Amino acid sequence: MARLADYFVLVGYDPGKRGSGEGQGQILQRFPEKDWEDNPFPQGIELFCQPSGWQLFPERNPPTFFVAVLTDINSERHYCACFTFWEAVESPQPQSHSQNGDEEEEEASSPVQPAQLFAPKSLVLVSRLDHAEVFRNSLGLIYTIYVDGLSVSLENVIGNLLTCTIPITGGAQRTISLGAGDRQVIQTPINDSLPVSSCSVALLFRQLGITNVLFLFCAALTEHKILFLSSSYQRLTDACRALLALMFPLKYSFTYVPILPAQLLEVLSTPTPFIIGVHSIFQSETQELLDVVIADLDGGTVNIPECVHISLLPEPLLQQTREALSMVLDPELEVADLAFPPSTISASSLKMQDKEIRAVFLRLFAQLLQGYRWCLHIIRIHPEPVIRFHKAAFLGQRGLTEDDFLTKVLEGMAFAGFVTERGAPYRPIDLFDELVAYEVKRMKAEEGNKQKILRHIKELAEKLYKNENPYPAVAMHKVQKPSEGCHLRLHQKPFPHLDEGTVQWIIDQATAKLQTAPPAIKAEKKCMVPSGPPIAAILERNGNALANSARRLEVVRNCISYVFENKMLEAKKLFPAVLRAMKGRAARHCLTQELHLHVQQNRAMLDHQQFDFIIRMMNCCLQDCTAMDEHGIAAALLPLVTAFCRKLSPGITQFAYSCVQEHVVWTNIQFWEAMFYCDVQNHIRALYLDSTEENHMEQESTEEPQESKSALEIASEQLRLWPTMSREKQQELIQKEESTVFSQAIHYANRMSYLLLPLDTSKNRLLRSSGLGDVESVSNSFITNSIAGSVAESYDTESGFEDAESSDVANSVVRFINRFVDKVCTESGVTNEHLKGLHVMIPDIVQMHIETLEAVHRESKRLPPIQKPKLLRPSLLLGEECVMEGLRVYLMPDGREEAAGGSVGGPPLLPAEGAVFLTTYRIIFKGTPTDPLVGEQVVIRSFPIASLTKEKKISISTQADQFFQEGLQLRSCTFQLLKIAFDEEVASESAEIFRKHLHKLRYPQHVRGTFAFTVGQSPKQAMQPKAKEKNPSLRTLSKNLVKNAKRTIGRQYVTRKKYTPPAWEQRGSQHFPEDNEDEISVSEELDRSTLTPSSTMRPSEKMTMTHVVERACCRDYQRLGLGTLSSSLTRSKNEPFRISTVNRMYAICRSYPGLLIVPQSIQDNTIQRISRCYRQSRFPVVCWRNSRTKAVLLRSGGLHGKGVVGLFKSQNAPTPGPSQADSTSLEQEKYLQAVINSMPHYSDAGGRNTLSGFTSAHMSSAGKWGSIRASGRMSSYALNMEIGSRLAGKDLLGTQHNGTPAEPSFLRQHRASLYIIGDKSQLKGVKPDPLQHWEVVPIEVFDVRQVKASFKKLMKACVPGCPSLPGCMDYLRSLEESEWLSQIHKILQISVLVVELLDTGSSVLVSLEDGWDITTQVVSLVQLLSDPYYRTLEGFRLLVEKEWLSFGHRFSHRGAQTLAGQSSGFAPIFLQFLDCVHQIHLQFPMEFEFSQYYLKFLSYHYISNRFRTFLLDSDYERIELGLLYEEKGERKGQQVSKSIWDYIDRLNKKAPIFFNYLYAPEDGEVLRPYSNISNLKVWDYYTEETLSEGPSYDWELVQGQPEPAEELDRQDTGAPQSKRRIIWPCYDNRSRVEPDAISKLLEELQNLEMELGQVPERWKDTWDKVKASQRTEGRQEGSRTPSSLLMSSGLSHHRRSLGVYLQESGVGSTLNLSLDSDTSSTSTPSSGKPGGRRSTSTLYSQFQTSESENRSYEGSLYKKGAFMKPWKSRWFVLDKTKHQLRYYDSRMDTECKGVIDLAEVESITPGTPTMGAPKTVDEKAFFDLKTTKRVYNFCAQDVQLAQQWIDRIQSCLSDA
Repeated sequence: MARLADYFVLVGYDPGKRGSGEGQGQILQRFPEKDWEDNPFPQGIELFCQPSGWQLFPERNPPTFFVAVLTDINSERHYCACFTFWEAVESPQPQSHSQNGDEEEEEASSPVQPAQLFAPKSLVLVSRLDHAEVFRNSLGLIYTIYVDGLSVSLENVIGNLLTCTIPITGGAQRTISLGAGDRQVIQTPINDSLPVSSCSVALLFRQLGITNVLFLFCAALTEHKILFLSSSYQRLTDACRALLALMFPLKYSFTYVPILPAQLLEVLSTPTPFIIGVHSIFQSETQELLDVVIADLDGGTVNIPECVHISLLPEPLLQQTREALSMVLDPELEVADLAFPPSTISASSLKMQDKEIRAVFLRLFAQLLQGYRWCLHIIRIHPEPVIRFHKAAFLGQRGLTEDDFLTKVLEGMAFAGFVTERGAPYRPIDLFDELVAYEVKRMKAEEGNKQKILRHIKELAEKLYKNENPYPAVAMHKVQKPSEGCHLRLHQKPFPHLDEGTVQWIIDQATAKLQTAPPAIKAEKKCMVPSGPPIAAILERNGNALANSARRLEVVRNCISYVFENKMLEAKKLFPAVLRAMKGRAARHCLTQELHLHVQQNRAMLDHQQFDFIIRMMNCCLQDCTAMDEHGIAAALLPLVTAFCRKLSPGITQFAYSCVQEHVVWTNIQFWEAMFYCDVQNHIRALYLDSTEENHMEQESTEEPQESKSALEIASEQLRLWPTMSREKQQELIQKEESTVFSQAIHYANRMSYLLLPLDTSKNRLLRSSGLGDVESVSNSFITNSIAGSVAESYDTESGFEDAESSDVANSVVRFINRFVDKVCTESGVTNEHLKGLHVMIPDIVQMHIETLEAVHRESKRLPPIQKPKLLRPSLLLGEECVMEGLRVYLMPDGREEAAGGSVGGPPLLPAEGAVFLTTYRIIFKGTPTDPLVGEQVVIRSFPIASLTKEKKISISTQADQFFQEGLQLRSCTFQLLKIAFDEEVASESAEIFRKHLHKLRYPQHVRGTFAFTVGQSPKQAMQPKAKEKNPSLRTLSKNLVKNAKRTIGRQYVTRKKYTPPAWEQRGSQHFPEDNEDEISVSEELDRSTLTPSSTMRPSEKMTMTHVVERACCRDYQRLGLGTLSSSLTRSKNEPFRISTVNRMYAICRSYPGLLIVPQSIQDNTIQRISRCYRQSRFPVVCWRNSRTKAVLLRSGGLHGKGVVGLFKSQNAPTPGPSQADSTSLEQEKYLQAVINSMPHYSDAGGRNTLSGFTSAHMSSAGKWGSIRASGRMSSYALNMEIGSRLAGKDLLGTQHNGTPAEPSFLRQHRASLYIIGDKSQLKGVKPDPLQHWEVVPIEVFDVRQVKASFKKLMKACVPGCPSLPGCMDYLRSLEESEWLSQIHKILQISVLVVELLDTGSSVLVSLEDGWDITTQVVSLVQLLSDPYYRTLEGFRLLVEKEWLSFGHRFSHRGAQTLAGQSSGFAPIFLQFLDCVHQIHLQFPMEFEFSQYYLKFLSYHYISNRFRTFLLDSDYERIELGLLYEEKGERKGQQVSKSIWDYIDRLNKKAPIFFNYLYAPEDGEVLRPYSNISNLKVWDYYTEETLSEGPSYDWELVQGQPEPAEELDRQDTGAPQSKRRIIWPCYDNRSRVEPDAISKLLEELQNLEMELGQVPERWKDTWDKVKASQRTEGRQEGSRTPSSLLMSSGLSHHRRSLGVYLQESGVGSTLNLSLDSDTSSTSTPSSGKPGGRRSTSTLYSQFQTSESENRSYEGSLYKKGAFMKPWKSRWFVLDKTKHQLRYYDSRMDTECKGVIDLAEVESITPGTPTMGAPKTVDEKAFFDLKTTKRVYNFCAQDVQLAQQWIDRIQSCLSDA
């Protein structure tokens, strides 16, 4: 029985304490005045009576009633029922206690003082029972007696109320009366544990709606703060009560205040979770609460702040709950759409609806927590049961490890309470226990069937309703109520003072009576709590458990049995499949079960190979386990890792645990606790099973049920018997249990030390974080897919433990174990003495284990490693040395999918295991794939060290087994990526040394340290340096040059712009103080000798000159007719340009070549002054002239200074006087004018130069557009002009938008004669000057920084470091973001514009940035597009030498080749140019003599540092190093090519790899490629790779590998042979395995010739013959049939008849060779026609002709070279049939060096010896051959030979 009410309190307004306008309440009387012993009086009741504060009111309000809840210190709830009414207060003036109170009063009320004020007064009942209605009635009765003045003593009523007792539970019904003629019936709920809610839950849903309440429900369960707002106190209480009722069976254990008084509002900012209700008037105060979920009951909203994330129920439960709730709350919804809705449907009554909603939530909890009892561990049974819940296992079995909601609920306080309360195996049970045990199956079955679900809900609701209202219609209550409107009576007496004595007396009497009465004990029905079906049985239907097919498990079992039967080869085959199967849970369980079978008596000794297999399987098994080990895999393996072992040497055994420590699960303390509790439970179960068997053997008739008893069943049985046992027996059991737990604790201390102490205790492998495995450090393996990917950032180096003593490891392990032991022992009640003993033991256990480990570690090091694949040695180039022997590494797959066998298919070549080698030239990986199915292949990936752009340390984990600690990612700008992980045998020191060496080689101190220089300088070739002295004059020459240059440069270089390239500063040429302005600025002071014309050259300089003349530029200038080099006296005045030697000492501009083309009229000393206006002194020089229009192309650096005034005023130049500055700009004008004057048609103002003339003349002859088709030329031409005008920002040519030429409207009458293309930013504010003949075209260009950034992104796109998302979208997106193609588009666009201008007869000066990056790109592309010569192999070489090398593109600086350039990084300016050439090549495949492979070859080698060609930044630097001219003298003796061009020549003679068979140029063709991004292709150089041989650009390495594999295959199969080979896209070099048709024919020819014993003819000669025969054949047949194979109508006939259409693929080409005959007018492949065969046979007959026919006479002659060239001996052949005189380098040479057509010979006369002729020869042996073009000088060995030659040639001439 319990008291209905504990205290009755009268609370009134306290007039004395109106300190701050806020009044206060005071307790006027309370009964009983003494506290009950069992229930002290709660504090602060006066606050709760008026939660919004005590105030006086101007009128009377009706009485109010609400129940507040107070929680005391023991978390007991007290219900305070407050009944409040208002009483008049006497007017305050007479009795104001203080002046202060008075003022306050006036302030508070209205200015007119009302006659009367009313103060609240409350009657309060304090109780521990929640019977709100009874309280309302009782307090109402007291008020009625007072207000209506009934003749009943209030004291009596109150006394009765306080002494009334009622039963607590059990469904009793009790009628009470308070002695005022009233009667009330109180029903108590049947089961106390179910909450009572009357209608509150239904009301809550009505106010807030389904979704909102679900949010609140989840928020409460996941421990968020919840605040209710309402203007009704009673509703706040109801809502809070409803929320708690929904949470059943969990109990809310945080702050719970349904009505919070105003004075306590700061409670809302508490950090702990709460459920609180607050009156709406305080809404504004709640605005700034950032982490509180606010539910407004009146407005029906729930506001969740941004920073709060509420985890909702897991699907499908959430959806099911929503549906069920809407069925209950809104049954009409189902039938809303029916045509004839049933009339009867309506929701249940509120009270019933309330229970139905609760039934839905009860079902929800039963589903959420189903099978929870199977995850309880009972650790102690006596004296008190101790129970723990295995959270990880529960989540794992439910498959909800990832679910936020359930995880948070299980971690919450409410659930902890639930386990303590409901975990006990022997207790009374309620509705929830039955539901979760018996109804789960039913709920599973009814899923989706709404009718059945509703029926179940109604059944549950009935039970809940029955629990609250056990008796149906009860006898009527009878309680008097006050008469209507009584509260408004004017003269109401105040509430009387009650007589304490009377009340106390009544109470005392009642208590005395109670004490005599016998205690009414309600016997509790205790029973064993049913467990329900285990989770697995429920989940079967989901099929989660069945994900692994039986086949896979079979494979796992077979593999294990093979291992134990020692069938290692079989096991090896199955092994990869097993590792793949391990992804599935079932396979992992299967593995642990199988391994258990092979353990006898806790021990299984294996040999080394078996041990290795078992370890790898275990590791693979564990690597997918999270730290929680939710599937119990680690738990199952724990006993196995201490069982499997191998003998290392006598007396030393290594156990499996030392090899599986890498997994994060071992450092998770929760895992160890769960394991410990599980074991303890098993032991305690065993303890009681044995005893029961002994004691109760005779009673138990059958043994089977006993076997299967679970620990919980045993525990409940024991608990039932406990009270019946004797004291001693009890003590004995307690002690047995305690010692069981203690022995387990010792066992676990051992186990933990096994798994936590690393094998090599000097390494700190496992100290993952400060506290060994705190929860935060646990990596989630779903994301990293690794053993401990994110955590194991190579501990040895970065955790600061490098030289940790083993004691460190020991200490941390001891600390970890101590923490564990403390926790579990205190929880499971181990005695203190035992605990102390444990703490003493642990350090000893650890120390002992460390000692045994040391021996094991020592021995395991001696083991021969499991045979890892043999390290394959890479083949090296001549002169390439190994710097570091191979380190064993694994090459990991990067983002390119092909090699990893990903979605593209194909075998997984990566990861591969092998070694990484560092040589003086490359980094090479060579190895074999780890996948045994691909094991025979060799994988090579390499790149030149010089191309390394980024190296970073990474840590990598493999899919298979080992966990690699450190790896490197090396990225190269040849688009290779080495992502390597060091094998565990590689010490971290070696890896460090590797990195240091790599760094040293990548950034040598000086360019002399690069491979191109160091090659061959090893001891083997120690003699080499001596040889350099062979040519001493060269050395002295370059020294002289440099000395002179330093002298002059020192003088004039000081006023250059701020930026001076670092390479020059280091050479110490600037020793001049900056402030010597006078000396610098006056040009007269310069050393005169550097400026005077060449008449005063010193001998050493003359030597230089001849060399400078030999440079490529000079040959080219002569070809272009841009001037000959002669002394100033004989200079032909009519030439507009001359070759100036002003820069021969590199004095004016260091980065220019020694010879420059300048206008004839400009003096050298003028040039000196002009050069100052330009950046880096790069003044405008001519580099190309259009042979037709005579327009010239000039290049220069950008201007100094801000604007172009007059023309260009240089503001940076020091100006001692105005005249000086003016003269400079005047001279500059003069210079440009001179350029313009050079153009032949400059004087003619009309005619060609007017625009009308321009359009008509040139539209017709527009060159070839970007496709072989000629259609659409006109429109595209105009379009291109439009591009030009857009670029120029001016209307060069008005075009309509559709691209047809409009009527040209031009800015001036004439097109300008000279366009200056400059940088927009520099040319701001330039006004076009109508008087001048030049025009400035400002354009925007990107700077080097943008190129660098773009290139980085391009590399990431083409070779991503890590696997990207599936699909190519990612690649394309990153490609676009890199903006590489848009930069190429820009360069091509500018180039095409310039080509247009030149082609229409205007000269162009390109003057961008410093004149050595974009300028070079544009200028060289313009020449390539305009001049077919540059599209030949020879011409392209010349173009690169002239524009890139001589004109000082800073290769070393841009390629970051030395230490100095390291910071600036790699900028691929030249690569960008080659990419542009590649784009043009794709659009015009027939215009280039060289193939795409040639471009790739250059792109690779210009950064590889294998050749010296592309080293250093300018000719000056090359001379300074003695590079430029030494090649001439030494080339013969040097077997390593130093120049890339020589190498290409040699290769080109051997094989046609650089040749483009489609080459069929048209004369004078100007190319205009499309430059839109849609027309550009990504160069396959960036994406292709050949893993079989590495990059194919080091030809010697690639050729060396024959194909032996095929031969072997052929012998062992008797089946018919197939020639097919499988080619893998990223592995084989397609172009070599499957060469194009022409290469194949040439190869076969060569083989045939070898067989016939002939000297094989050079491929080039063969090819030329084929072409020639094709031409003649075409002429004979005279066929004019169009060949659609060559898609060009504008081609001359012979190009069509040689119907060759090539499609570029890989390095070589796939050809489709079709030779048209007159019959095949369609383009069918000609082999199908007889005519076609004829021409083919002609093609072959060509090769049977004998040599002699073509060689009428041959012999050796000396020939005088061209201008200023020496005499050379050549082999001459006189060919009558071809009517020509050919000459070769030597007799054996098959490549013709030149041809003299006899038709052009005018006469042959005896000659005279000239300078440099062979000395020993008689004068009469000389003769001259005069042709229409020039005179050839020859010299024979003697006079007779000379005579013979003259005769033969004469006879040939007469025959003709």
